[in-house]
Amino acid sequence: MSPLKAACALALATALSLAAALSLAAAPAHAADEHPDVWTELNETYTATGAYAYEPFGIKAGYARTETCASNAAGGMGYHYLNKEYLNSLDPATPAALLYETGAYGKRKLVAVEWVVEDTGQTKPPTLFGKDLDNTVLPGFYTLHAWIYKPNPSGLFSPWNPKVKCP
Repeated sequence: MSPLKAACALALATALSLAAALSLAAAPAHAADEHPDVWTELNETYTATGAYAYEPFGIKAGYARTETCASNAAGGMGYHYLNKEYLNSLDPATPAALLYETGAYGKRKLVAVEWVVEDTGQTKPPTLFGKDLDNTVLPGFYTLHAWIYKPNPSGLFSPWNPKVKCP
């Protein structure tokens, strides 16, 4: 191998190593308790719902605004905006609910998404992203939250986020 080719190969290997290290460091901290590919799987959700960070776009897409903010001793969920068309969907791109909290200047800020599936007496809970949906939070339904817009110290898929406060 010529000295020029060797230098180029070394530079490329160094750049790739640095890029790999930086990409690992850039992974959200609250994803540490999840399997390594979870953010790759959630990319479709993030891409499909990113525009809804601007609340009027979520409403225009069929998510109904609410004035009730959900919270308890474990934390908050925020305001649920439900799109009935997506009830019972397990498609990563079509969560049934968007969760907002009150942000600066009273504007609502997107913090999470949620899938909602009716409990029809299934023998096993539905699963998404390798997680079983939970039927203990909303009677008659299985739910799964994904805190992809606000870190949740309780876990990426935990229903309640101690950092979300209701007014």
